[in-house]
Amino acid sequence: MSSDHVEPTTKKSWDPSQYNKFAVEREQPFWDLASMLVQVDSPKLVDLGCGDGRLTAALQDRIGAAAVLGIDFSPDMLDAANAISKPNLKFQQHDIAKWRGQDLDIIFANASLQWVPNHDLIFKNLQDSLAPGGQLAVQVPSNADHPVYLLASQLGEKWLGNEAPMDTVAKNVYKPEQYATLLYQLGFSKQNVRLQVYDHHLNSTLDTLEWVKGTSLNRFKSVMSKQQYSDFLEEYKAVLIKELGEHSPYFFTFKRILIWGQLP
Repeated sequence: MSSDHVEPTTKKSWDPSQYNKFAVEREQPFWDLASMLVQVDSPKLVDLGCGDGRLTAALQDRIGAAAVLGIDFSPDMLDAANAISKPNLKFQQHDIAKWRGQDLDIIFANASLQWVPNHDLIFKNLQDSLAPGGQLAVQVPSNADHPVYLLASQLGEKWLGNEAPMDTVAKNVYKPEQYATLLYQLGFSKQNVRLQVYDHHLNSTLDTLEWVKGTSLNRFKSVMSKQQYSDFLEEYKAVLIKELGEHSPYFFTFKRILIWGQLP
């Protein structure tokens, strides 16, 4: 499903069932990104951050990919993905920061590259992995400035001090215009880069807590004891309500950057 990729330090805390509580909301950017692809005959496709593989398989059917490889770091996600593997749809554990390919027609990375730093180098490696005319399609969150995420970071610093893991979106994700410039510098002759605000109608304010428990809060879960993390969640719940108020439904805005480029 092109999940929010997990770094090695958080792989044990990654929970597919928690992540999929908002599967519908998380999947729309995937298909918006897929719609940016130019149709080619029987392409070779790699999906970086494939998650449980459901959307990887669906994308293969949609574009008629001849061979597909899904890459993810989470063993739990890959256990689910391997259950749907077939001869032309394979899944593999790998750190996407170190992955390299060769002569690929499409590299697809939906909500995964925010977990790795140095996007200049990452994009260069991906460009090198494409065949002539190859396409790169990337979607990354750009929502670190939303109160839901700012409050989590502030509370993490209160609990863990200098040991608090950083918000990887705030640390790693560039501005849209920087990605456009990067694609140009790497020789992509065609490109489409846009910032899109997704509107999510959640049942209540506290659904935002359930949302970030599936992704961003894993960085705290991975370094806290079970009891400490439980206490952390209780305080986070209180500060969320104090800051955002109790609303039912709650209108949750989520900014994402969609990036597409094609080589000559």
